[in-house]
Amino acid sequence: MDKVFSRRTALVTGASVTAGLVLPGVAHAHETDGVGFVLGAVTLDGGEQVTSLTLATSRFGPIDPASLTTGTFSVHAKATSPIDTGGQDIGYNLDRPVTAARLDHRGNVVLELSHGEGQPGGGTLGYLNSKSRNFRLDLVYTVTQNAPVRLRHGRPLTITRFTQGRLANPEVDAFTYHASRSGMKYRLYSPGRRHGRRPLVVWLHGGGEGASLPDNYYDNETTLRANRGALGFATREAQAIFDGAYVVAPQSTAAWMDDGPRFAPLINEIIRDVLRTRPVDPRRVHVVGCSNGGYMSLKMTTVYPGTFAASVPICGVVAAREAGGPPLIPDAELAAISTPTWLVASRDDDTVDPQANTVHAHELIPRSSLTLYDHVVWNGHQFPGHWSWIYVARNDPSLDGTHVWQWLARQHR
Repeated sequence: MDKVFSRRTALVTGASVTAGLVLPGVAHAHETDGVGFVLGAVTLDGGEQVTSLTLATSRFGPIDPASLTTGTFSVHAKATSPIDTGGQDIGYNLDRPVTAARLDHRGNVVLELSHGEGQPGGGTLGYLNSKSRNFRLDLVYTVTQNAPVRLRHGRPLTITRFTQGRLANPEVDAFTYHASRSGMKYRLYSPGRRHGRRPLVVWLHGGGEGASLPDNYYDNETTLRANRGALGFATREAQAIFDGAYVVAPQSTAAWMDDGPRFAPLINEIIRDVLRTRPVDPRRVHVVGCSNGGYMSLKMTTVYPGTFAASVPICGVVAAREAGGPPLIPDAELAAISTPTWLVASRDDDTVDPQANTVHAHELIPRSSLTLYDHVVWNGHQFPGHWSWIYVARNDPSLDGTHVWQWLARQHR
């Protein structure tokens, strides 16, 4: 993890309002010491955003919280692509509004930053159209102190230098880093101590979260930062429903749809790795995926019909990629699927035709269930119609009063 952060962060300096002027009775951080800060991030439904900065100020002693206002510090953010964009404008260079300034339980100053779905300037990822991939942006944050803060004993404090540290996203950081013997990378969430063997949820990402090997880009990160697909199953709510579940998120070296038959045994190898090294119940292995991963979820149940207790393919592709070409999953294979399957899509999906793919698969897969939304709307924000995975990540699909997570948790071979 340290290697990733060192590649993605930079040292920055914020100028003090005093511009080097030493005022009587003012305590200054020594120039060689500086104050480090951590970028706090959250993965929203639309992708990861930096939502706060935590300044390591506790070593100066207690700070009077009344001396902190939204104008005490300013924050500037610059984000650039780590690879050649071919002329596409990716990234940003702007001021981040500070919405609150407070102290955490350690006495460090926390600057809350304006953020939200659709807001520019907070994202950690950029989507490169020519590659159809999400990439982690190189982030440089600059902090400037505009007014002194007061220590509890009354002395003012002005900090003259700030040093950027790591990006911290507790939900993402809870997933450990791994690679199979074949070299496919994956992240793994392990539940707290439970008695007996636990279920395993396999999350297969969309096309935008795969690697881009020609650019030497295979980071094992975007699978958890581009959306909440895998993270949803690691939430407290989901873990309570599953009574503790492992969650594994493999990262493709390309796009699953490029060669599903080749990727299937590589995914299966990861599943076997987890079964061998963790107390997982082999009768309760579930596969869930979106878009490219929706296709791959279905493909896995055709290649390994005895492996999975249940499957939830979301806005997946089964039809031919080009007019006149062969279907990605032939009708005969769909009709032979015996794994309990719950398909999800939205009617306004203009990326993957829901009628030719999700509805068609539902009509062929025996005893399958289907949830078909009109639009993708969550917390009042409308997302592209292709992003129906948001609903599964929030446990929204429901049939006869049973939600999709509860349905999954009840399935076993």
